Amino acid sequence: MLRNLTASVALLAAASIPALGLIGCDRSKPESKLQPEHASQFAIDYQQFQLPNGLNVLFHIDRSDPVVAVSLTAHVGSAREKEGRTGFAHLFEHLLFLESENLGKGGLDAMSARIGGSGANGSTSRDVTNYYQTVPKDALEKMLWAEADKLGWFINTVTEPVLAKEKQVVKNEKRQSYDNRPYGHTQYVIDRNLYPAGHPYSWQVIGSLEDLQNATLADVKEFFRHWYVPNNVTLVVAGDFDPEQAKAWVQKYFGEVPVGEAIEHAPKQPAVLKESVRRYHEDNFAREPALTLAWPTVERYHPDSYPLAVLLEYLSDGKRAPLYRVLVEDEQLTADVSMDSYESELAGQVQLQVHAFEGRDLDDVYAGIEEAFALFEQEGIAEEDLERIKAGQEVEFYNGLASVLGKGFQLAQYQVYQGDAGYVSEDIQRLLAVTAEDVERVYNKYLKDKPYVAASFVPRGEKELALADSSVAEVVEEQIVNGAEEQFDASAQADYEQTPSSFDRSVEPSYGDPAETAVPQVWQQQLANGLQVSGIESDEVPTVTFSLVIDGGQLHEQLDRTGVANLTAMLMERGTAKRTPEELETAIQKLGASIEVSADEEAIRFDVTTLARNFEPVFALLEEMLLEPRWDANELVLAKKNVTSQIKRAAAEPNAIAGKAFARLLHGKDSIRGYSLLGTKESVAAITMDDLKAFHRDYLSPSVSRTHVVGDISREDFLKATESLAKRWPAREVKIPEPLSVVAAPGIYFVDVPGAKQSVLRIGRPAMSALSEDYYPAVFTNYILGGGGFASRLMQQLREGKGYTYGIYSDIDAGKSGGDFGIASGVRANVTAESVQLIRNMLEDYAPTYSEQDLDNSRSFLIRSNTRAFETASAKLGLLENMSRYDWPADYVREREAITKAMTVDKVKAIAGNYMQPDSMIWVVVGDRATQFSRLQELGLGEPKLLDGETLTWQAEESAAS
Repeated sequence: MLRNLTASVALLAAASIPALGLIGCDRSKPESKLQPEHASQFAIDYQQFQLPNGLNVLFHIDRSDPVVAVSLTAHVGSAREKEGRTGFAHLFEHLLFLESENLGKGGLDAMSARIGGSGANGSTSRDVTNYYQTVPKDALEKMLWAEADKLGWFINTVTEPVLAKEKQVVKNEKRQSYDNRPYGHTQYVIDRNLYPAGHPYSWQVIGSLEDLQNATLADVKEFFRHWYVPNNVTLVVAGDFDPEQAKAWVQKYFGEVPVGEAIEHAPKQPAVLKESVRRYHEDNFAREPALTLAWPTVERYHPDSYPLAVLLEYLSDGKRAPLYRVLVEDEQLTADVSMDSYESELAGQVQLQVHAFEGRDLDDVYAGIEEAFALFEQEGIAEEDLERIKAGQEVEFYNGLASVLGKGFQLAQYQVYQGDAGYVSEDIQRLLAVTAEDVERVYNKYLKDKPYVAASFVPRGEKELALADSSVAEVVEEQIVNGAEEQFDASAQADYEQTPSSFDRSVEPSYGDPAETAVPQVWQQQLANGLQVSGIESDEVPTVTFSLVIDGGQLHEQLDRTGVANLTAMLMERGTAKRTPEELETAIQKLGASIEVSADEEAIRFDVTTLARNFEPVFALLEEMLLEPRWDANELVLAKKNVTSQIKRAAAEPNAIAGKAFARLLHGKDSIRGYSLLGTKESVAAITMDDLKAFHRDYLSPSVSRTHVVGDISREDFLKATESLAKRWPAREVKIPEPLSVVAAPGIYFVDVPGAKQSVLRIGRPAMSALSEDYYPAVFTNYILGGGGFASRLMQQLREGKGYTYGIYSDIDAGKSGGDFGIASGVRANVTAESVQLIRNMLEDYAPTYSEQDLDNSRSFLIRSNTRAFETASAKLGLLENMSRYDWPADYVREREAITKAMTVDKVKAIAGNYMQPDSMIWVVVGDRATQFSRLQELGLGEPKLLDGETLTWQAEESAAS
């Protein structure tokens, strides 16, 4: 579970590669760099020590950027909970950010908003809970001071009102992530039937709504005092810092936290199935049936986990995969097959998931799975496939080390799970040692003819599509009752005795020496055909990240052919004139590369990641894909089925419905901007291969294209690789259409999703383009309102103050041709009207109540956060793309700093007055009409207009009648 998804990308990138990591090296070396390609070991230097209270500390020095990542990993997850008292580990992931004795109300969130941090965040799994943030290097002492409060000066601040409020936040998270989305209860059904009652993995990390409601203050404090002790925690500091000074600070702030009672390691508890179990559930939000199969396997870092990782990728991923060949190409039962391994500390499981096309019987899907397995048994895995999969895993490894947080997380992961932060040497050797015989052995051991759990999720009223002999799954569905939630005052000050310390911890440490933003050195050139090229050389890791952006995208589409840009991009990935789709995919993967082609509102994109040593042949493949698409007729059939399936699924997903309705109201039915990139069922059905060829011929030209490269490649080597493309791709004039928009009248628009556990809100209005003088002042203005994460007013009021939502954000979404101001949230269904009223009141009050302190906090964050602006390859690529798209200078960050310093309260009020007034906005509410529509009518904010979710037409008579 993640407290916030957006800020957790770096953590997840590292966590997704359990088989690879870091190694401890000579501690005398001041900093580290990855070993050269093909080295027998990948190495990163680290220092390690332990305080007398048992706190384990890891340091890694990386001076490439003026930032430091600080993370605490507590060796406690949902597996350490008791049945009937589940969800406590995840609950503390939330609570530990709110307040502590020395940080006060707002806790780490408030401090992060001042110091330019990445947004303090956390994640909870079955086995561990992580707390992490990346900050400018001069804020390291502040972070260590704050993190120490989590362990020694926190629990007294948890009061009955604070607990009551956070219960509501977590319950909202559960509704948003599980209860109010298609197939959301799948994992609950799988785990409940895969593990015996009482097994620590038989319940979900988030816990149950009932357990959360029943949790007492005494329960949660007992849990904290047992598990959140220094001898059960690992602290990692990674980045640009003085290790001797940092060690002194760690001893100062953490040293007097008392040691806890000894923590015993839990024994391994693998699941054992004596016979297969089949369950089905009629899903309120599903439009297509889905089948999930799960088998018991092994825990994380078990020797068999390595060949299992190769097996799963081979069986399901790509054109050569047996499951793809049978289920997607031959039988055309689905466009979506995936297999994943869920390896935890005590046990593991493998899962296969298939989202079938509408109306398809899951017995047919199961028969196809059996056929695909039989195909694997007959063919085995070729050495070529084994090597291409390993090459891809090597790139994933490097990508996981792209940030100091990713490097630090890997260190912590090895330390916690293996007791050895330098475990990477054995880890990587095991991965590279996997043989075809190993892959076939683990298939026979864990999958072939072995008992499984099958979960069939079918649309409501279509249980006949479920797997034969399935019985009803036990799924708890929450009832919507207006006024059912308890009231609380989370703002009340807690009355407690201060925890003693040897010094005054209430004094926040000062900043260290100023951290200067390091703007990368950019090179630029124009090729002979007019293609603009820009690059940044960076040798931190031996990879290259590259993008080719061709302006236009959806803007070139006609209303009766919406979805052409997306389908054109899909077909360009599926073979070339010289290579079949399978041959192209294999060629890319053998080089340890990925080449993704996609369409967006204003462009067609090629995004490439590759090992640096293979850049030249990878670029040659990109050139082939761009200039010589195969235009495979069978692939177009498969692609159209895929897209149509996505459209049907989105039609039942409340967030997708809200986004579709908001776009149509914001731009109108006669604007291409009012339609999904996927198109409609009707338009996709009408699209022909000639449409795709014409789009490719008429709109893809170097005259409207931009190329960007970041990584371990010189300017000279990159330009040499582009010589052929410059000769073979002649420029022609392409005019980018100006999008039309006819904005609907401001007011409330309601889309009915019967039984919705949450109401999804999309609120906003047209704003400015990224080229407008108002753009960055508007970004500044929005920071305190809803752009500042957990410290913003919207989040503080609706989540921290009321417990109405898991999250609410506002932003300025601006492109070259226009933009909008928007607010997005999912709120508890039975406070829909209250949430709408509160947001409206906050918008009305924002300008009048904006203060000098708000101005100072915004200025501090937006300037200081620039130290993190160019840390990763993707961030550097973003710099290059902004430069080429908007004609901004390489140091445009300096211009933004100047704007930030010049902002005044009056300027903020003027921007808010122009773009953030509630009466000028469209308010989209997607929820349960039976319980919420009349309550919106009673607000007195105008008569809500009822929209049909499919056609997005106003049901005027029905609306009036209700």
